[in-house]
Amino acid sequence: MTKEKRKNSDIPSPHPHPPIGLALGSGMARGFAHIGVLKGLLKHNITPTIISGTSIGAVIGGSYLAGRLDQIEEWALSLTRRNIFKYMDFRSRSASLIGGKRLESLMYENFGDLTMEELPHPFIAIATDIVTGHEVWLRKGDFTSALRASFALPGIFPPVMINHRTLIDGALVNPVPVSACLAMGSRLTIAVDLNADMIGKATKPGQGYQTVAGFDVFNENDVSIEDQKMFKGSFVQKIFRRDPDSPSLFGVMVSSLNIVQDRLTRSRLAGDPPDVHIKPRIGHIGLLEFEKAAELIREGEEAVERAMPRIKAAMDILLPRVMREEDGNDKGKKT
Repeated sequence: MTKEKRKNSDIPSPHPHPPIGLALGSGMARGFAHIGVLKGLLKHNITPTIISGTSIGAVIGGSYLAGRLDQIEEWALSLTRRNIFKYMDFRSRSASLIGGKRLESLMYENFGDLTMEELPHPFIAIATDIVTGHEVWLRKGDFTSALRASFALPGIFPPVMINHRTLIDGALVNPVPVSACLAMGSRLTIAVDLNADMIGKATKPGQGYQTVAGFDVFNENDVSIEDQKMFKGSFVQKIFRRDPDSPSLFGVMVSSLNIVQDRLTRSRLAGDPPDVHIKPRIGHIGLLEFEKAAELIREGEEAVERAMPRIKAAMDILLPRVMREEDGNDKGKKT
């Protein structure tokens, strides 16, 4: 696939908005709620101009700054239980379950050779150095590579090499990166936590454990017999197959990571608390239920509506009146 350079006109021009930071957390499919959060904020003329993101949060936040939020929403709404599998190039004898080449091609198709320096506002994608365990803030260089590094969930997607460092998912060190927004000069920081409503939720009635994916790959009520053929007899079957009363290997692995993320998020946010903490109610949705984009986006918008009294109160206190007036005047000129 040819990597075409994106035109500068495709990216929104920077405007003198107040320095409002938005920290978008990790959560795989649940990350589509971030689209709803951004739509909800923009609906109220609240324009985030400092974005930090971890994993899927980096993808959605970066897409917003690249002027591709509508396109990623359209793509998300087109996903079904069946067609999501075409993006999963499963492989064995490697460092990851999914090769990631198909997703990489899709990203380059949309972003081309866009660099992070070309974005109109400050942006940081959070990743983890697998050798040192250090938290890595990606602010320069190839945009798509930075996003891939940020969502390189260990065992699921392969590590990404950037500047001689082997990088994996930033959720291992900073699941909701408020600290990055603060470092970039955010005066009002809004954090979106996708894991706050998750622990202890089960996706099926009477089930004592969470079906992490949101569906059972080998249950014909969840995945058609035809689609199951790609898994049966392969190593993938060992990963997703489970006993009737116990989770799969994939379920145990990802559930454990989710617990670590939840506890780490609480610790990090205690040290660097956001001014507004948005917690979408999406714990009942599985990490691979990408086909529920419409519900996730809607809940993201509703979460913003629930938080609006706190957001407005924080704006009144933290943003100087002259900033708000200038921002309003700018909007009036555009209309």
